[in-house]
Amino acid sequence: MNSFSHVSVLLFECIEALNIRDGYTYVDCTTGGGGHSLEIAKRLGPNSRLICFDRDKDAIAAAKERLKDYLDKITFVNENFSSLERVIKEYEIDNLGGVLADLGCSSYQFDTPERGFSYMHDARLDMRMDTDAPLSAYEIVNEYSEQKLKEIIYEYGEERFAPRIASAICKYRNEQPITTTHQLTEIIKSAIPSAARADGPHPAKRTFQAIRIEVNGELDAIKPLIDSAITNLASGGRVAIISFHSLEDRIVKQAYKSYLGGCTCPKDFPICVCGRKPVIKEISRKPILPSAEELEINPRSRSAKLRVAEKL
Repeated sequence: MNSFSHVSVLLFECIEALNIRDGYTYVDCTTGGGGHSLEIAKRLGPNSRLICFDRDKDAIAAAKERLKDYLDKITFVNENFSSLERVIKEYEIDNLGGVLADLGCSSYQFDTPERGFSYMHDARLDMRMDTDAPLSAYEIVNEYSEQKLKEIIYEYGEERFAPRIASAICKYRNEQPITTTHQLTEIIKSAIPSAARADGPHPAKRTFQAIRIEVNGELDAIKPLIDSAITNLASGGRVAIISFHSLEDRIVKQAYKSYLGGCTCPKDFPICVCGRKPVIKEISRKPILPSAEELEINPRSRSAKLRVAEKL
């Protein structure tokens, strides 16, 4: 097994965005190897605390080791960040100063073949961030209907050849189960016309993304996370979300937008009767992107977008 190494994306942009102040609790919703958490921990004052979430047990173990000098200020939660609301209540957090989430997979998960995330390694189909979760890529590929597979690959992978890929998967599994990433990759390649395979990303990239999102329910948790963060943030507290593809970024934008608006009364009303006021303000109208220097050091950051909002 690989050691849990992960290059934190937009590291110092995130730390600046959180505007860390003493006397507040901060949450890293996707701790991974602890890169962002370590920089947050270094800046915590004597009256501050950090909550570190990750559903991956390997990530929690690695983060505890990396953050060993700050353990007196940190609480680790080995759960999906969808548990944020419950944890806030359980720990009676009334001074939430910032919430950070780095969506998507860690480099460790992609680079560890036995986790089954990557089409670059041959391994058992898995893709679970939480290795105790009941649903893996194997069940999706071998048990979902052709229609359901087509919908997932098209919607979550934005793959135009989704019908062909879903059909090819079902045809293959009628003869024998699809058990490995290599089998699935070859099936996908066979379903995509050779002319379309000549350019662009790896032909399996979009389908693997789609299946991974379905396995881990990645998109379902984003809006509840933002709702919980914004609802519980103290005035001046910030939420910072890094997304890696258009589906995630769209959810983040729309979630922020729902808290940005003020009065919704018709323009011809002499006074406001709805009482609606903005709850947050955006720190920057456009997303914060990796610098040229970061892109050179870590090409995997190229699709990252950081959106930051502050509680009014």
